[in-house]
Parts: sequence; C-alpha cells; structure tokens
Amino acid sequence: MKARKRLIAIALIGLFFSVSLRTAFAQAQVNDKQHGTVIGNAIMYVSPDLNSAKVARPSRGRDTWLMGQSNIDGKEWAHIMVTMSQNNFSAPRTVTGWTDARLVITSATPNGDQIIFGEALQAQRDADNGIKDADQEAMRLFYRVFEYFPDSPLAPESLWHAADYQWQLEKSGVFARPSAREMSPDARQEIDEETMHQVMKKFPRTKWADLAAYDLLDNKICGAWKGETKCPEKESDLYEHYAHEHPQSPKAAEALYKAAWRQAALVDMYKGKERDKGEKAKRRAMELAQEISTKYPEGDWKPRAAQLVFALQQGLDVTTESERQSGKQN
Repeated sequence: MKARKRLIAIALIGLFFSVSLRTAFAQAQVNDKQHGTVIGNAIMYVSPDLNSAKVARPSRGRDTWLMGQSNIDGKEWAHIMVTMSQNNFSAPRTVTGWTDARLVITSATPNGDQIIFGEALQAQRDADNGIKDADQEAMRLFYRVFEYFPDSPLAPESLWHAADYQWQLEKSGVFARPSAREMSPDARQEIDEETMHQVMKKFPRTKWADLAAYDLLDNKICGAWKGETKCPEKESDLYEHYAHEHPQSPKAAEALYKAAWRQAALVDMYKGKERDKGEKAKRRAMELAQEISTKYPEGDWKPRAAQLVFALQQGLDVTTESERQSGKQN
C-alpha cells in the first residue's frame, strides 16, 4: 500500500512538473514574439501567397503579435496574430495570417515610435478629411506609441492624444442624448475618466496633464442653464479655478475667458432684476478679462477679452436668449 502511494505521489509530481514545463515553454514562446501594430492597408492571407484566401483587413493601430517571418520569391512576409472586432460593440476576436512585412511595425523596429506616431498623424489628417473610422485608427495608433514605447519622448503626447480622441468620441455620444439637456451633470452618463487620469498620473506637471484636467471639466458643467443663474455661477468658478491651478496650461487663457463670459452672461440674466448682483458679475467679468490681457497677451484670447469688456462697458447684451437658456457659448 505504501509503495502504491509513493508511485501515485511520484506520478503526480511528474505530472505537475510536466504541466509546469509546458506552461513555461508556451509562455516563453509568447514572450519571444514581438508586440506591434499594422500600418497602411494591410491584408492578411491564409498563407504567404497573394493568391491564397484572404483572412482579414486589420485596420491601423490594431494590437498585433509578430509570430514569424518568411521570404518567398524575394517578398518579405510576416506571420501575425491580430486582435480585432467586427464593430465597436462586439467582443474582440483574434485572427492569424500572413501579410506584407513592411506594414508591421513592432517594438523592435528601429524608430518604431516615430513611425507609428507619424502614421497616427496621417490618420488624424484622414479623420479631418472625413475618412470613415480614421479617428478611431488615430486613437489606437497614438495609444500604441505609449504602450510599446513607454520611454519614448513621444509617449506623453501620444497618450494624451489617445485619451482625448477617446474622450471626444464618447462625449459626442453622451451630449447627443436627451439627458444632456438637463441642468445637473448628474442627470447624464459620465464620460469615462480612466485614461485621462492615466495621463495625469504617468506624466504629472506636464502640459499633457494640464490638457487632461481641462477635458475632465466636461463632466462637471451643466447640460443646460434653462435661464437659471446657478449654472453660470458654478461654471465660472470651475473655469477660473482651473486657470489658476494650471497657469502654464495651453488652455489657461481659454478657461479664463469662459469664466469671464459666464460672468458677463450673469449680467444679462440679472438685468432688470437684481441690480447689485448684476454689477458684481460685471466687475468680476472685467477683472477676469483684464487678467487674460495681462497674463496671456499672445493669441486670440486677449482681443476676445477686449471685445467682451467693450460690450460690458457699453451695456450691450453679451449673450443671446438661446445662450442664456442652453449655456452654449460660441
């Protein structure tokens, strides 16, 4: 009986080590592969042959593993595994196939960070020209630079661009819903803040962190003012606080202007009702406008602030009735 138990124990130990070795070997194989992405118009084939069946057309920026390479009749082929999805709502799927090796950029490619960043800029231009899904490709490509080359000088800017693309895409959906026309920001779905906070955590005290903090204000502003003064009062404080907390931000002058514009809107809203509050709002708007002229003399915000001051001095309406209701500023 004891001998039988020893044999069973030995067998179990052998099985354990066999499984462990196979797992370690498989992990070593995966680790040996190069992580990367595809650029251009890549097409995946069943075999390294243009006449073989097509497997997929991975879009730019898709997560890719280089499994191997082969030279067939002078043409370099790459055997890749790509994480894809049918659309934005389906679960990711993994496909393997062969493609033109020139279109596969990995973490081992010389100047790979610059190449992927350049492709991201091209996708950005394509998006500006109305090319379908180019904005999502740009978002993925920018993120790949940060993901594959975290020590690259381009990593901070790349992560910011990826976060901002994601933010703007989600924001357009959130603010298109009826809930976005409610006063309280709590009435609408919150835009996912995770990637923005990642920018701020990974690259603190940079202009990219400042820009991320500015985008986060979208989750705090009112959906619509509906003629109520509490929304412009709150938003003016938010923008002023941002400008003073991030004085070096590329958005600091704009934030101050938005704070001043909301104080000017309060002047219109208090007109004929509460004169003292209207005068207080007018003084504050002019103080903020003067701060723009003093601290940020370059760019468009100084003349815009001067125009705002002139309108207030002349008693002109700064906002339209529609703007006073919706809270939307041109």
